[in-house]
Amino acid sequence: MYNILTCDDEQIMIDSLQFIIKKNFEGQVNLFSALSGSDAVSIVSREKIDIIFMDINMPGMSGLDAISCIKSLKPSAVIIVLSAFDKFQYAQEAMNIGAYKYITKPVNRNIVIQTVRNAMNLVDERNGTTSGNLELQKKLDIVYPMIESDFIYSCIFSKAKNEDFKSYLDYFNMKVDEFFFACIEIPGSEKNIYEACAKIRKIISQKFKCLAGSFMTNRVAVFVSMEKSAEIFEDDFHSAAREIFTLLSVEIGQKLRAGISNISGKLEEVSDRCKDAIQALNRTSPDGGLLFSDELLNSSSGDEKIQELCERILNRLKLGDAAGVQFLAEHYIGELYEQNFPLDKIKGNIFEILIEAKNSAKSASSSWKNAAFENIFSDLSKIDSKTELLNFFKNRLSECAAFICSSKDEKENPLVKKVFGYIQEHIAENFSLDDAASFAGVSSFYLSKLFKEETGETFINYVTDRRLEKGRLMLCETELSIKEISAEIGYNDQNYFSRIFKNKFGISPTDFRNTNRNSESL
Repeated sequence: MYNILTCDDEQIMIDSLQFIIKKNFEGQVNLFSALSGSDAVSIVSREKIDIIFMDINMPGMSGLDAISCIKSLKPSAVIIVLSAFDKFQYAQEAMNIGAYKYITKPVNRNIVIQTVRNAMNLVDERNGTTSGNLELQKKLDIVYPMIESDFIYSCIFSKAKNEDFKSYLDYFNMKVDEFFFACIEIPGSEKNIYEACAKIRKIISQKFKCLAGSFMTNRVAVFVSMEKSAEIFEDDFHSAAREIFTLLSVEIGQKLRAGISNISGKLEEVSDRCKDAIQALNRTSPDGGLLFSDELLNSSSGDEKIQELCERILNRLKLGDAAGVQFLAEHYIGELYEQNFPLDKIKGNIFEILIEAKNSAKSASSSWKNAAFENIFSDLSKIDSKTELLNFFKNRLSECAAFICSSKDEKENPLVKKVFGYIQEHIAENFSLDDAASFAGVSSFYLSKLFKEETGETFINYVTDRRLEKGRLMLCETELSIKEISAEIGYNDQNYFSRIFKNKFGISPTDFRNTNRNSESL
């Protein structure tokens, strides 16, 4: 029998976890619960607890303090951290002081089941109760990566037939309804490639089954399997992929580069999708970023290519995708210069797109107003360098995209509007999906589903975007330090704020503020 303790200051979270554990491990577990860190420490001092689920953010003794105390009382206890996405720095600190793993809220049933199963194996190993099975698993652990790498090489270099690919997937016990490829370039030298590969596999596998292997110096290819039940990708594939990329960037480094292929359901397209991901990776910015293969330009040339980019920019703008607009804007300006357009012609093209952007913002809401657009023509006439033009172009487009995104609030479900107000009011505080659901008087599961249906993005992504947008405005409109702005929008770690700001806007907070000031002084 395994003794499992669940510690969270919200009873609904405890009930959810214990329901999942009891249903899937009936007869194997004794369950204990605690509503605070101090209660958890007290229970561990009295009972022989094997596995602990610990929330980070609790009143009184925090989860981090409780973990430290528990590790001194029972070093062998397997501790799983519960954390919201935007509390990642705390989860990371918990890992540093001995936690086994962290999982994000709201919890995913399959992840909880697999985490408990792995934790039980670790308890057995620490207690010395595993024998021949453990030795066999160790041998399989040696063979598994070799076969995994062979599969990746076969995909890249087209060295296998459909039957061979199916045999590989059968070996890995992977049911594949649909799949996509991700090719990721690790910042720094290739000596850390194996550690980085393990982190990539770990983060992606929290949502999907995947196979990963290095194929060139500091590059990793990942085959991601999607079953039909993986509804997260049906509505917004790009948003979900960006969420994974953000987690990888925080864990591995700021200059992470990645290319993502389209989704496919045909095994005969495995090699083609892999090549699409590599091609997308090759087109990403050297400073880091994410590019989808469906955003690559067709094999057009000259004016057709310029027009295609212009249309893509305006389409992403109407969707309120500030990050996508910024990336395409860089390609657009680069293409104009590559084709040796005269400076006046470049400025004219930028002016026309910004007027379209302004009209799109006005169409989204009659309340649109931005002083920066009142003198666009005169401001453009004063700029001569490529860098200044690009920054001006990207900033104005981002402002329009962010407004269009936020203007969708007016068309939302009344309950979702109520939650929007809660988010705005508590933007500087630590709050979770459960907090918002409690405020709205519904379950967290219902709110999560409704929020995605109404807004097209997850609750966590929406909160993060609102915080970053407020931070961007404060960088423009106040003299507060980066640390002060970070605290004002709910981030206690300014380094974390800087990383996710750059992931979204493609520029650090400091550089963004300097660029904005320089453009105002012209």
